[in-house]
Amino acid sequence: MKVTKTKAAVAALAVVGAAMTAAFAPSWAHGPTRQKVRESIEINVPQAKVWAAIGNFQDMSWLAPVTKTEGEKGNEIGATRKLTLTGGATVDEELYKYEPDMLSYSYRITAVDVKVLPVTNYSSTLTVSPASDGKSKVEWAGAFYRGFPNNDPPPELSDEAAVKAVSGLYKAGLEGLKKKLESGS
Repeated sequence: MKVTKTKAAVAALAVVGAAMTAAFAPSWAHGPTRQKVRESIEINVPQAKVWAAIGNFQDMSWLAPVTKTEGEKGNEIGATRKLTLTGGATVDEELYKYEPDMLSYSYRITAVDVKVLPVTNYSSTLTVSPASDGKSKVEWAGAFYRGFPNNDPPPELSDEAAVKAVSGLYKAGLEGLKKKLESGS
């Protein structure tokens, strides 16, 4: 009889343990989740003019913090570029999708110091589409993980810091592009 009670108690504990594991395992195993940012702006110039400014993967001069762009393979899939930023930091990127007929391209960061941009596994797409009255809509969308891959990141490498940095970059970049193109410079 003692063995039967023991088996019953073990079985009950197993059921309780399984239920607790199912209930709490997601929080026990929680690591970073993929973050997404999407910003867009309407620019009062035709699509062709916007694409002429941003459509060359080897030229990121339209983005204010970029002081120099060096690259290889033009707009071919697998093309690379190294962006030098104000202050000397660099970002290495690779083109993985180029659709000039759709006025769109996608790239990924292959190397960046998380102190410069607090992200890992970053990919992004720039797209130009029509807007009303001959205007253009530029959309910059990105997906990435925070700069700290483990649990309990320091504040500067958290999900919030990554989203804030990327969103700020996109907004400032798009606003700068709008100002540049609408002023004719």
